[in-house]
Amino acid sequence: MEPIQCLTGKAAVMDRSNVDTDQIIPKQFLKRIERTGFGEFLFYDWRYDEKGNERADFELNKPESKGANILIAGDNFGCGSSREHAPWSLYDYGFQAVIAPSFADIFKNNCLKNGMLPIALSSEDVSRLMKAAEEPGHQLTVDLPNQTVTDNKGFQASFDIHPYWKEMLVNGWDEISITLQYDEQIRQHEQKDQVVSSY
Repeated sequence: MEPIQCLTGKAAVMDRSNVDTDQIIPKQFLKRIERTGFGEFLFYDWRYDEKGNERADFELNKPESKGANILIAGDNFGCGSSREHAPWSLYDYGFQAVIAPSFADIFKNNCLKNGMLPIALSSEDVSRLMKAAEEPGHQLTVDLPNQTVTDNKGFQASFDIHPYWKEMLVNGWDEISITLQYDEQIRQHEQKDQVVSSY
């Protein structure tokens, strides 16, 4: 996974509460097992009409949302059924962090395990960011080592993250990466076990 230090860029606004995982990535697109290629199906039923054309009134289809790498959303983002495809599709689309007042627990854990940063801020701070993000030239910065969110309009807020997940994301590690750090010890144990079992 890519390490997360400081993310600076444009934010897209989705001022909706209770966005569930079936809207993030509809079930008909869950047949693949690789983590890539899901971005084109993100929010599929909201992004496209029955003929496959983009809906002009959908948030991510608006010109000011194009190229955003941070999503600002409403309360209880990622509720519904558990599916790792939800953060996969958000990440593949180009989002590296999601800011919301709250997240569904399973979705939040799936984000952290897959290299995406979920940031919970107060409802007031999220509302302020949503309004600021609509202004031309707005730039948002997420500083994971210092656990802050700032913008070029004077906004600043701190966020909480468990030290374990912070270390994982800052270093770009997943749970397999952690295991591989003990590769030499594992090899030594296997060799020792083979010697013992040969008697």
